[in-house]
Amino acid sequence: MSFPPVKEQLDLIVSNTVEVISEEELERKLTKSFETQKPLKIKLGADPSRPDLHLGHSVVLRKLRDFQDLGHEAILIIGDFTAMIGDPSGKSKTRPQLSAAEAKQNGQTYFEQASTILDRQKTTICYNSEWLGRMTFDDVIRLSSHYTVARMLERDDFEKRYKLREPISIHEFLYPLAQGMDSVHLRNDIELGGTDQKFNLLVGRDLQREYGIQPQVCITMPLLIGTFGVEKMSKSLGNAICFNDTAEDIYGKILSIPDELIETYFTLLLPSSKQSIELFREIIKQNPREAKRTLAKEIVSTYHSVELARKAEDHFDRVFVHKKAPTDIEEFTFEAESIPLVTLLVELNAASSKSEARRLISQNAVQIDETKINDINFEVRLEKEPKVLKAGKRKFFKIAMKK
Repeated sequence: MSFPPVKEQLDLIVSNTVEVISEEELERKLTKSFETQKPLKIKLGADPSRPDLHLGHSVVLRKLRDFQDLGHEAILIIGDFTAMIGDPSGKSKTRPQLSAAEAKQNGQTYFEQASTILDRQKTTICYNSEWLGRMTFDDVIRLSSHYTVARMLERDDFEKRYKLREPISIHEFLYPLAQGMDSVHLRNDIELGGTDQKFNLLVGRDLQREYGIQPQVCITMPLLIGTFGVEKMSKSLGNAICFNDTAEDIYGKILSIPDELIETYFTLLLPSSKQSIELFREIIKQNPREAKRTLAKEIVSTYHSVELARKAEDHFDRVFVHKKAPTDIEEFTFEAESIPLVTLLVELNAASSKSEARRLISQNAVQIDETKINDINFEVRLEKEPKVLKAGKRKFFKIAMKK
């Protein structure tokens, strides 16, 4: 294919980025690529420590898609081998290690979800166990000789833990080296990552130079703030919107974000031009709520469909604006005539544990037929006629005794 002019490529590539190391090198690589009509190799490492992707992951995936649209080669590295080490980035303690089977399974799920954004047919997917798993102990010693402990301790999270006398396992030092070896093996031109991955990306750049390879350009992307408006999006913090969430959940969660995040979400999570961003800013100024509804519909359409986005909007209006129960509530039947509410919430997957169920009840977040229940010892009397149980803001169930 014919590449767009270098200036046009640069404008798209650097948009929404935090740092490009370095922009001069990037321009040189793009110029050579344009002159030779040879695509650049763009690497993105995927940590399969969790099987569910959230919108925070989509920020860097969208940048990889930008490179695909420009005609360059996108390489998605599933870190099934490095996941067995555990990425220490941003962690105040040693991260749990995954088994090989867990890492492989999560990696397959990652690619399936990432294909919502990436062009599946134009994405090369690799598992770094293919080359890291073949390294001998002699290879690891040689690799380790290229980096000093002092350099490792320059890393922010290691430095903090060292000063606080918190344990740092030797295997954690191997993580950035192993990730850097991915760049050595692939001989890629550019590597993408969030700002929390800057150290790892720079190690890859250094190791390529040590092994006589033209060093990669490192491009970091912003970390998306979660739905509470405080910390970065993370499933463990409960502030995430996942690719696999239902259309109704995605729509409702987008409407719950603070107003100051509307423009950021629009800019980072959707394909947008300078003109569309300017127009959207005007909508935010005039009517932030309408801007959120527009944003929510666009994001639901991306991960589901336009039709499900419309239904999600109707569902939200019915349940949260008009305070009515949804029209399509799933019904569950039980043999018993009564069941403890705490047990019922867990069985319905409305709560992940009995302790969470008690918390929901004590917070007045549970209703049966529109009557709030705040007694954690409450026994639900089941009848043949279904009752509507509501848990939290978005979960509805019909419950009845088997006929």
